[in-house]
Amino acid sequence: MIVVRTVADLRAALRDRRTGTIGFVPTMGALHEGHVSLLRAARGGNDTLVLSIFVNPTQFDEQSDLAAYPRTEAADLAVAEGAGVDVVFAPDAAEMYPRGFSTVVSVSGPVAETLEGAQRGRAHFDGVATVVCKLLLSVLPDSAYFGAKDAQQVAVVRRLVADLSIPVRVVVCPTSRDDDGLARSSRNARLAPDERARAIAIPRALSAVTDAAAAGVTDTAALRAEARAVLAGAGVEPEYVALVDPVSFEPVVVREGPVLVAIAARVGRTRLIDNVVLEPVRQPAHSGRPADSAHEGGA
Repeated sequence: MIVVRTVADLRAALRDRRTGTIGFVPTMGALHEGHVSLLRAARGGNDTLVLSIFVNPTQFDEQSDLAAYPRTEAADLAVAEGAGVDVVFAPDAAEMYPRGFSTVVSVSGPVAETLEGAQRGRAHFDGVATVVCKLLLSVLPDSAYFGAKDAQQVAVVRRLVADLSIPVRVVVCPTSRDDDGLARSSRNARLAPDERARAIAIPRALSAVTDAAAAGVTDTAALRAEARAVLAGAGVEPEYVALVDPVSFEPVVVREGPVLVAIAARVGRTRLIDNVVLEPVRQPAHSGRPADSAHEGGA
């Protein structure tokens, strides 16, 4: 495994590896089992595995959050080597944003302006889109791997990749969870034991919504109320409980197609997000002549 700090050295390290496929996992470090699950998926599907470690300052809306974000490079490199990473790209801020840097990649519309975009400010996803775009153009991977927990970030990345015709396949891996159901996150380490016990209400709320949907509830207000009741029982006040289209992030009123249920909440001083996708409502089988449907668009 080699570690490089500049884009020039990264490209040099990958030059002779482009005869095979390159898989890329972008991270902000503080690697945990969730990151490792992404690395496993990328390792299994590619000839070369690249990991980036960069705490991106432009996507933090709170300077205290940026300052508190864990930086554990030595431990991260050990995890990376154990996961079979070939190349680690670990630049500093001056490499990613050199003097005179003045370009921002901005995705517009509900996909970037609602939920996390509304709570954290428009600059948050501008920071995400800009750094991901720069990383993808620096690595030029065949596939890039992201976790489903950051559903809105994934949607923003998919939008920019499509709009800018970046030749990369975006692979979304299932949310990695601890045994108690809490979605794995670098921020979980900040939770005190009593806060951890309360935080479990978030995945339980999502499970309650999933169960209600499976029982046939299609009204999203009722499903939202199910989640809020579970959270309230644990003393967790959410920033939002939203049911939206998983691609456009437009709000959904009546569940028919797939619906993303997204929750953000602070437990103590730690902000947590999680989500689940509800499958489309099954349409009842209709009796009658098979030819009936042929007349729907007929002359």
